[in-house]
Amino acid sequence: MEDEKWIRREEKKKNQKNFLENPFFASFAPNFVNSRNYHRTTLPAMTERVRSRHKRRLPHTSEDVMAFEPDVDFSTAGGHFPRVFLRQDDDGESSDGYGDEDLQHLLPDPNVDPNANWFKRTHATLKGDISSILLLLFLYLLQGVPLGLIGAIPLLLSSKHASYSSQAIFSFAYWPFSMKLLWAPIVDSVYSKRLGRRKSWMVPCQYLIGAFMLYLSFKVNDIMGENGGSPNVVFLMLIFLPLNFLAATQDIAVDGWALTMLSKKNVGYASTCNAVGQTAGYFLGNVVFLALESAPFCNEFLRSKDNQQDTGMVDLAGYVFFWGWVFIVTTTLVLILKREVDMSISSNNTTASGDPAPEDEELELGVVESYTVLYKIMKLKPVHYMIAILLTGKLAFAATDGMTSLKLIAMGIPKDRLASIAVFLTPMQILLPWMIGKWTAGPRPLNIFLLAFPYRIFIGGVFAALIWWTPHFQLPDGKFEYSVYFVWISGYMFHQLATYSMFVSMMAFIAQISDPRIGGTYMTMLNTLNNLGGNWPVTVVLAVTDWFTYKDCVVKGSKDVLYACNTKVLADQCAAGGDVCEVAIDGYFISVAACSVIGVIWYKVFFNKLKYLQKIPRAQWRVFPSRAVAN
Repeated sequence: MEDEKWIRREEKKKNQKNFLENPFFASFAPNFVNSRNYHRTTLPAMTERVRSRHKRRLPHTSEDVMAFEPDVDFSTAGGHFPRVFLRQDDDGESSDGYGDEDLQHLLPDPNVDPNANWFKRTHATLKGDISSILLLLFLYLLQGVPLGLIGAIPLLLSSKHASYSSQAIFSFAYWPFSMKLLWAPIVDSVYSKRLGRRKSWMVPCQYLIGAFMLYLSFKVNDIMGENGGSPNVVFLMLIFLPLNFLAATQDIAVDGWALTMLSKKNVGYASTCNAVGQTAGYFLGNVVFLALESAPFCNEFLRSKDNQQDTGMVDLAGYVFFWGWVFIVTTTLVLILKREVDMSISSNNTTASGDPAPEDEELELGVVESYTVLYKIMKLKPVHYMIAILLTGKLAFAATDGMTSLKLIAMGIPKDRLASIAVFLTPMQILLPWMIGKWTAGPRPLNIFLLAFPYRIFIGGVFAALIWWTPHFQLPDGKFEYSVYFVWISGYMFHQLATYSMFVSMMAFIAQISDPRIGGTYMTMLNTLNNLGGNWPVTVVLAVTDWFTYKDCVVKGSKDVLYACNTKVLADQCAAGGDVCEVAIDGYFISVAACSVIGVIWYKVFFNKLKYLQKIPRAQWRVFPSRAVAN
């Protein structure tokens, strides 16, 4: 066996020698005729040069938390290893516009042991930023509480048999988060130097939210029709609209503060704090409230058999009153204990006096200058693509996200049981951003978005099938078997996996391309477009679904159709006569199908554009070009 191997090696060497000494080959490649040692000397040398260059400059911007490509030797990678040569100009800066000065803070920290466990590595990586991350988590938690309360209102309205059109009217209460771009430059430019650029807006907004909640607690029961009347949906929307306006303004300030509160190497965790904090706050404002407000839930799980009551442990007024005081007390503590310090400026990018270098210092712009910068941002070519993507991408999921929970309540599933599903989802929602952070903090965060998009469309079809299937398992007393809840919990877990993967990847990309010098305006603009892209499709779909829904007034206990009962007046007339208004054609299924088709077309159109946006140099996203700072 050894002799055969030796013979094959000798034959191979002989064939290579004859090939290199062939006159025909020599006439075309004279420099290779005497290069028998090319693979032994030249190729390893080239490998080391490329690898050393990649080690110096692989991270791509001063904002990004970049991942590093595998350190693979060409000789062991095989013939399919991509040989990428990135040309450098004479001044030492790469042709893609990324200089070495902006990359030093993203190189691996020599103080972090790569062989340590995950907890120790994370603690060492976040050293110096742990208190700031905890504060960001808390601020985003406060932001999520009013959002959760507003999100609970549609479920309360649905339990009072409100139509999809009424739900569409109340959905305008969500719109301040989609319109905050209009006043974001003012928040970014008008402030008190003594109080701090971000605290000048965050502190008053949180005080006003607390005061507004305290006042609302004395009026909300009458507005909701708890005293025997019907809910005044228009007035209810006008009441919660300013509350959401204050939360949106607080979000502008916190988003801008996140870019400077964290050091450059950890700025990618801003999106994680956003996702985790808002999820926890939404859980407290929505799920916990709906559970404590439900009498059946409290009687079954929280009260003894001798203490059964007809009401829940709290009502909307009491819960809003409690959180009003939480906002006031905690805002006072933040005002007193936390100072604003710009941690995004590294020690290498300072002047001799210790002040920030001009190209890294957050710009102080007036109102007019801020709107001018906003206009310049929106003129950038990559931003044009982002506007189209953010405004249209969520239309594919509008029917599923906006109406599925309302359909379940209409079928007879108690709102507290529906809210309790989130108990199983919240741990995953909190942990998922940390689990996928390894990929979303790298140079290609939108890859996760592209993988999750078609999966989420498929989940929308699964939800439509489950909506059709669920009524078949309703018991004679109107309740449902526990297997139905188990199936829906499983479905929502897969749904949240896709939803949060898309959300965190998009937020990470937005954090990467936002210039911290105009961070409040830039990041808020993209977040606003992202929110608007999620709100307007839901409002439109809720408004038009009633057009696709047809109901017949049927004689109770038979299939005899008397007349159509598509309006609320006719439906009440049908019920008053002892008949039943049944759905003949459900517009929910038509809306889900239409949105899914639109989603497939959208994915086909924008797939390559999303790939393009994360490949282009981050410098193309900037209004003010970066300059290398001399040491």
